[in-house]
Amino acid sequence: MPALGSGFIDDRRVRYLYEASTSGSVRAAADKLDMNPSVVSRQISQLEDDLAVPLLERMGRGVRPTEAGQMLCEYYRQHRAHQDDLIVKLQELRGLARGHIDIVLGEGFVSDLMDEPLQAFWRRYPMLTVSLSLAGTNDVLRRVAEDDAQIGLVYNPPVSAGIRSRAAIRQPMCAIVAPGHALTKMERQPLLKHIAEHPVALMHGSYGTRQIVVLAEQMEKVHLAPKLTTDSISIVKHFCKAKLGVGLLPAFSVSQEVQAGELIAIPIDNAILSRAEAHIVTRLGRSLSAAANQLLIQLTTTMTAFRKDDKPASKSKR
Repeated sequence: MPALGSGFIDDRRVRYLYEASTSGSVRAAADKLDMNPSVVSRQISQLEDDLAVPLLERMGRGVRPTEAGQMLCEYYRQHRAHQDDLIVKLQELRGLARGHIDIVLGEGFVSDLMDEPLQAFWRRYPMLTVSLSLAGTNDVLRRVAEDDAQIGLVYNPPVSAGIRSRAAIRQPMCAIVAPGHALTKMERQPLLKHIAEHPVALMHGSYGTRQIVVLAEQMEKVHLAPKLTTDSISIVKHFCKAKLGVGLLPAFSVSQEVQAGELIAIPIDNAILSRAEAHIVTRLGRSLSAAANQLLIQLTTTMTAFRKDDKPASKSKR
């Protein structure tokens, strides 16, 4: 490696820097690394001497990376991701079907994913392992951008630098209600002002479902005062099934409940809500393994959220 300052880039020390930066303190990093905090601190200081540039700002009991520290952390993230991808590709060249894929997704995709997509995928790659992590829209994009996950499933994400959308299918927001609710008796699709007349359950602001509702409220100059705010789609479903009020979710997230006759998904008459999309995302420039690419194909062809020819499990009102 090229010399910088009085030494070289030591990847082991860069890892200590990365862990301290992401953990927020040297002590937390040391706990994660199962090391003495003084050793971690000394190694980071040595890296700063090697590169002749400050890498951490010490603030009381915490730390945060300087601009140079952020550059090194990004280098470490990409190096780790490239290493993981290389290992999988080498295994494939040796004819092995072993490996691991990390997926981060919104809760609304879980039921859809756990049905046919993963069943078919594991029939072809029985030795491959998968981890699923739930997150809000902002965290899905962040974790994909930082290579914490190879694939992200996200609803109506904002345009983000460094993120590539592999599939984008329109999935309008719907009013989710129990059978017999007053909204099911309307002769037209409800407007937001009609929904505002009932108790409403909404997701927290970090979720795409809530972010698009806010835009729709601003467009129609209608304010929805949520009776319930949560970070769980399951809780919204229970709220609606208990006939406590209306939830706002895409139809695919309640497809099983609709098919079972427990809930009804009614499209909302709003230009913004009708244009919402479900996306499969990866980091721009990341080279996925053959197995991960196969999983992408599986998701786009068998998930309800991403099939173009799929009939939404909803009750349309005109």
